[in-house]
Amino acid sequence: MYKKIYLEITNNCNLKCPFCIQNKRKNEFISIDNFKIILSKIKDYTKYLYFHVLGEPLLHPNINELINVASKDFYINITTNGYLINKIKDNQNIRQINISLHSFNTKYNLSLEEYLNNILSVINNLPNTYFNLRFWVDNENTLIMKEYLENYFDKEIKLEEGFKINNHVFISIGHEFIWPSLTNDYYNDKGKCYALKDHIGVLVDGTIIPCCLDTEGIINLGNIYEDNLDDIINSKRYQTMLKGFKDNKKCENLCKKCNFLD
Repeated sequence: MYKKIYLEITNNCNLKCPFCIQNKRKNEFISIDNFKIILSKIKDYTKYLYFHVLGEPLLHPNINELINVASKDFYINITTNGYLINKIKDNQNIRQINISLHSFNTKYNLSLEEYLNNILSVINNLPNTYFNLRFWVDNENTLIMKEYLENYFDKEIKLEEGFKINNHVFISIGHEFIWPSLTNDYYNDKGKCYALKDHIGVLVDGTIIPCCLDTEGIINLGNIYEDNLDDIINSKRYQTMLKGFKDNKKCENLCKKCNFLD
């Protein structure tokens, strides 16, 4: 059993953030039929499904139907930039919503106040859903957002990982990171990772990847529509990577170019 499986329901996005790696694949939205096929093939491998790899999941035209279908067998978690959050304001079948507040930018024709008020409205509407408000400490809007939220919740907020604002709203803190790429100058062939042991990912076209940072499907372990997950797990490439991480060794070139956990 995996702790979670990342499922990319679309690789399209409504924003073009400068810190994000841009999609180089064919733009796709998963169909309801293909979505159900994937659910049937992974339901014995995890209880936690994350709509996240690349793209903005709330851009999917059938987002609420996907949530409702998947919530019958999985706990649904969504990672979003927050701009389209009103699309799910009445959906009670979401376990957790992670909101990347560092995505806000005035160039998207929405004021900071409007952006935060939309998010806070949905937070109030979904009292049984956990909300993880993600800040980057070096983002220009972090302190402004912090002050706004303090005034709204009438509470001092500490910018520290896991800080609890109330029973279902929490703070997450991070720094901007370098997306793994074969063209990166960074290189390290030593290191451990939770990929394959803790989680795997599935791209919108069915490509199975070891983690949510392999946005191009470079480490292609197979295809969920064509392959059996047990066969993929027992494959030489999968097991070599898994053993390598256990022994503090990165076996794949893309992993050697990744500094996320380093």
